[in-house]
Amino acid sequence: MASPTRLTVLSLYKQLLKESKLLTDYNFREYAVRRTRDAFREFKDVTDSTQIHALISKAEENLVVLKRQALLGQVFRSKKIVIES
Repeated sequence: MASPTRLTVLSLYKQLLKESKLLTDYNFREYAVRRTRDAFREFKDVTDSTQIHALISKAEENLVVLKRQALLGQVFRSKKIVIES
């Protein structure tokens, strides 16, 4: 297995944040952004190659879920809440 570079991890992080911000529901959107930032901060000091690959795989799975949720949110829009106005 090739070692993941800093660039690939940063790219994955940016993609997760971008997709998180596309969620239509305020609470889901804020939770996804916060959880993405917290997870990357939590695991920033991991050096074990197998653990890094496992974390990247998990993040890629979460990215697929976020993309699906964002798409569904656009199809089934809800009203904006007071905080968003």
